[in-house]
This record gives sequence, structure tokens and C-alpha cells, in this order.
Amino acid sequence: MLYTHATIITVNRAREIILDGALLVRGNLIGAVGKTQTLKAAHPHEEETDLTGRIVIPGLISTHVHTAQTLIRGAADDLELVSWLCERVWVLQGNYTHQDSLAAVRLSIAEMLKTGTTCFLESMFADRYNFDNLCVAVQESGIRGCLGKIVMDIAKYADNPKWSMHPGLVETREMSLLGAVKMWEKWNGAADDRIRVWFAPRTPGGVSDALYKEMSALSRTHGISITMHCAEVKADRAFFASVGHTPMSYCEEVGLLGPQTVLVHMVHLDDADIAKLAETKTHIAHCPTSNAKLASGICRVRDLQTAGVNVGLGTDGAPCNNSNDLMQEMKLAAIIHKAVSYDPTAVPAENVLEMATINGARALGLEGSIGSLEVGKKADFVAVDVRSVGMQPWFSPASAVVYSATGRDVDIVVVDGKMLVRGGKLLTMDEAEIVLEAEKRSKEVVARAGLVEAVKGSWPIA
Repeated sequence: MLYTHATIITVNRAREIILDGALLVRGNLIGAVGKTQTLKAAHPHEEETDLTGRIVIPGLISTHVHTAQTLIRGAADDLELVSWLCERVWVLQGNYTHQDSLAAVRLSIAEMLKTGTTCFLESMFADRYNFDNLCVAVQESGIRGCLGKIVMDIAKYADNPKWSMHPGLVETREMSLLGAVKMWEKWNGAADDRIRVWFAPRTPGGVSDALYKEMSALSRTHGISITMHCAEVKADRAFFASVGHTPMSYCEEVGLLGPQTVLVHMVHLDDADIAKLAETKTHIAHCPTSNAKLASGICRVRDLQTAGVNVGLGTDGAPCNNSNDLMQEMKLAAIIHKAVSYDPTAVPAENVLEMATINGARALGLEGSIGSLEVGKKADFVAVDVRSVGMQPWFSPASAVVYSATGRDVDIVVVDGKMLVRGGKLLTMDEAEIVLEAEKRSKEVVARAGLVEAVKGSWPIA
């Protein structure tokens, strides 16, 4: 297939942007990238898809997602993190059935695909949700997924007995760590290598030192990557201090740091923490909407990048973002650091687009196959329609994508050479059925949790 007449943001090493550009797809790979006239002359008999009026970008890569949480979107608004987690989110998730989780996963994937995310890192899928269902949903939809299975053995937040998990979510070492290894053995590399299985340990204070060390050893011997929430709120920093550590000195002691690890949020760091991250080549997932909505603070992205730390971008879960749209996340990531630094040049559009593409690929260990539009890489890309009143006029393609576009402007999505979205419509999933199932099951979960009145908000609903 030849995709023609597009403006192509390649994110290749030279960061080339091609006007009236074309992409040749051969199987699941990019066969050629260049000017439309040149590629059409070289491949005169190739089937063609005209992308006039579209900007083509590499498929977006979300380095932090909670697919199970989309079923409770809007059910925990305007709460601080610990109350949000212990009194609302955990209670709701602790009442999930396997079919509830499947409905949530399918809703998440559908939204991600429609808004341009072609690869995501699931960051703590519980045993209760049924990991097999997650993998089947990824396999059937066509999306690319790095899927983190929860690892834990302490049922509290920051080791505080007042902040206990819902009993329905508590797991043992055997369920979590050994279960994750079993899922890795079963699913890693499945779906034409679109599925990778990761360890996803709970935040420090929710995992014993011994279990972290055991997991880290397995990570090294088996080649299983790790993702973990860390230094998200002040309570996390207090926990590290209580055991005589900074966030990164603790993580280093239990074996978590290294190029196989993506640490999430990372708001409360000191300079020594940042230096250690750079030294160990540990990656960061930045989630500005979640951090802002939960008033957790703001990640020191500029300082991290100046130190040489790789920073990707994630939406986090729907209860703390209300969206799985990484397009919207890009805009906030570009704006929020300008506000806090009083510097309008901070974190420019091109930097943010790198975070959502090639940096994300690097964080997931997939830089050699996705994250940029280059010959020999996987054909994962997105066409953004810029022919609408909300997108015109535009001058810089990168600025148009980051500052003007939302997921609703996504026209075509291709993953592994297969078109999964066309004209903004899903081709591999039944959107109407997904929406109906999610609406039904979300109400059932809220009722089982006894939170029907609590989730309605503060204004009376007649």
C-alpha cells in the first residue's frame, strides 16, 4: 500500500518533515519514505491511499496507562490521591468481575486507537482482572501493548496502615510475581510480537524489599522489563525518608534501576535522584494531567532531560485524567512547564512530539522497530486530518499536531501494517457494542461497591 500526498513528520535522526510525502508499506514494515512523485514513479502499480490534507506522524506511544480503570472514568473526580485511591478507585476495582475488566480493556483500547495511540504500557494489571483477557483484547484489536502484571505482597499505600487496599485487590507473592512469570511464558511475543509482558510492582511501601530484589533478579535473568509508580506524591517521599533513603537510593538498593525500567510520575526528586537516573539510564513516564488533577506536583522534566534522562509521555488512568487521548496529553505537557518556569521556550512542541513517539519507543526497548517513520521499521503511523476549522491555518506541522489537534482529528491509524482506523472509525472493533457493554457494567460495578450516590458529584441530580 502506498500512502500519498501527506505532510510526513518522520521523527528520524535528522527530524525531517516531508511535504507532499508518501509512505510505502510492505507487509508490516515501512518499505520507503519520500516525496509522492518519486514513490509513485517507483511503484506505479501499487494500491494508493490519498492523504491530502493530513499530517502523518509515527504512532503515539503511551508509556503509562491503566486499562482496567476506564470503566470508572469520572467516578473519583476532585479528590486528593490517597482518598481517591483508598476510598474510591480501589473500592470500585475490588468489585470487578472478569467481564467488567474485559469491558474496561476493550473501551480503553478503542479510545486509544481512535485517538492515535498505537502502542501502550499497561501499568499494573491485577490478577483479579484476568490477564488472559487483556492479552486476547490486544491480540484481537491489532494494537501493540506492553502489559504489566502487578507484583505485590503488602496491602497498604506507602506502608501506612490507614491506607489499606480493598481486600478484592490483595495479592500474594505467588499470585503476583509467579503469576507474572507464568503470563510472560504464555504471552510474551504473541500476536506477531505485538504483546510484551512486563513486571508492574506496586509503589514502594506496597512491596517488601525481598520481593523487589527477587523480581529484579528475575528481570535480569529473563529479560522482563519493569514499570513502577514512584515519587508521585509527598507521602512517597516521606516513606523513602522513613527508611533512610531518597527515592532513587532506595530503588537502586533493591535493584530497580536500569535501562529495562520505566518509572512513572517521578514528581518529588532531588538533584541526586536525577543524576542517578541518568547514570543508570532509567526511563521516566511523564503524566502531567494526572499529576495536575490530583495536585501531586509537577515533574522536573526540563532538569531530567538536561541531565540526559529519557522521558516518555502517558495518560495514566481515566479516573485521574478522564481521557486516554495522548494528543491532549501532549498539549498539556508542552504548556505546563512553560507556566511553572516562566519560560515560553520550555518543552517546545517538537520535544513533546519526541516524548510521545521515539522517546516512548526507547523507554519500551522498541526504538529499533517503532517510534519514527523510517525504512525497515514497523508500519505504525497516524494520519491527522487538518482540513477542519479547528486545525486551519497551520504553519509548523509539529505545532499543529501538539497545540491544535486532539484525538478527534485522527483520521487513519495503521499498526503493524494493518489499517485499524479509517475515517475516524474502528475497523477491528465494534464501537457501539463496546460502549453499550461499558455503560452497563460500569453502573453494576458502582452499585456493587455501594458508591452510587458518592460518584454523582456535589450538585443535585433530579
